[in-house]
Amino acid sequence: MWDYTDKVLDLFYNPKNQGAIEVTDERDIAVVFGEIGSIACGDALRLHLKIDVPTDSILDARFQTFGCTSAIASSSALTEMIKGLTLDEALKVSNKDIADYLGGLPEAKMHCSVMGQEALEAAIYKYRGIEIEHHEEDEGALLCTCFGVSDNRVRRIVIENNLTTVEEVTNYIKAGGSCGSCLAGIEDIIAAVEKDKEATTARVEAELTRIQQTSRKLTTVQKITKIQEILDEVRPMLIADGGNVELFDVDGDIVKVILKGACSSCSSSTATLKDAIEVRLRDRVLSSLVVEAV
Repeated sequence: MWDYTDKVLDLFYNPKNQGAIEVTDERDIAVVFGEIGSIACGDALRLHLKIDVPTDSILDARFQTFGCTSAIASSSALTEMIKGLTLDEALKVSNKDIADYLGGLPEAKMHCSVMGQEALEAAIYKYRGIEIEHHEEDEGALLCTCFGVSDNRVRRIVIENNLTTVEEVTNYIKAGGSCGSCLAGIEDIIAAVEKDKEATTARVEAELTRIQQTSRKLTTVQKITKIQEILDEVRPMLIADGGNVELFDVDGDIVKVILKGACSSCSSSTATLKDAIEVRLRDRVLSSLVVEAV
């Protein structure tokens, strides 16, 4: 027996909004449905929407499903959640939102909430004239031939739900739950997502450290020391062109320098000050610093 919440059981035994919505001739009213899954795979859902065209909002939602307790409860929950929403608001409803509405679902049944989310997307895309097969996020090479799941869809589900194991992926979209030939491919995708996540985290942490360092209030001695370090980095480039630079004074946020040699008479000395020196100082010492030649 699955450990179902009271909400899941209530919507299974007493489902709300079950059935179809008949096409109507009412003015400014559109009726559309989206389908996902297949009876051959064990779960199928058809979600019907009644849309108020002028406001782009959902007046009514009903479902027809072939599946288990979780599939019926998830579909019923979804129809209750999206009534009254605009289509853009409805598209923001995630499978996690559906599961949370139900008080949670067994891990092995999370694919039922995903099915609801995807049926909703299918209905809205159809209404807007977007073919679900060409939904850009899910295009890609077929990874799981048993359940017709692309590699991009696996990647999207892994990222959106923070999945870290093949078993979790199977629970969410069934991929890998039959012959097992795609398990290695799913593992590779999970590893690639984790690698990208680690790289992104490292970049964010480095940027935060840089911001903290540049925004931290420096003493006058610390500021002068850091400014001198930057000038020492720039100096070899200037010397190679017959010039040089020396720190003359620091007056608040004004850094006064002396350009020597070829730099003192060079027409591009302003560019040298701004591009070679000031940019570095603002990036690595203090964002408000201004460089002037004396």
